[in-house]
Amino acid sequence: MRSFDEIEDHIDQLSVDHQSDLTNAAQKLLQLGEETLENWIFARGQTPTNETREGFRLLALHRQGARGEPSFNACRETCRELVYHYNLMAECNDEIQNARALKMGCLVAKHLCLFVSGKSQAEELGEFCCSSKPLRSNGN
Repeated sequence: MRSFDEIEDHIDQLSVDHQSDLTNAAQKLLQLGEETLENWIFARGQTPTNETREGFRLLALHRQGARGEPSFNACRETCRELVYHYNLMAECNDEIQNARALKMGCLVAKHLCLFVSGKSQAEELGEFCCSSKPLRSNGN
C-alpha cells in the first residue's frame, strides 16, 4: 500500500505527463483515489470493500469510510467529482477536452488525498469545511 506522500507524487506525475494515454491516466487517477480511501479504512482497523456503488469502487469506499464518521462526508462530493472527470476522459475523444479533464482530475484527486491525510492527523478536520488550516497552524 502506498503512503499519502507516494499517492501525491503519483498524482503530480500524472498531471505533468500530458503525453500519456488519457484512458490509462483516468484509470490511474481513480485507482489513486481508491488507495487514498483504503489508507483511511485501514487506519480505522477495517478491510476495504471490493464492492461498487453506482458502478464505482471509489464511491463504495467512501461510503464505508464515512460509516460512524459523519465529518468524513465532507469529501463525498470530491469523490463524485473524481468519478465525473474519469467519465469525461473515458468517453470523450477530444484531446484538448481530455487534457483539461486530466488536469482537473489531478487537482481533485490531490484535494481528496490532502483531505484524507489531514483527517488522519486531525480528527476534527471536515467539521467546518475541508480546510486544513488546523494542520497549517500547528506547524505540520
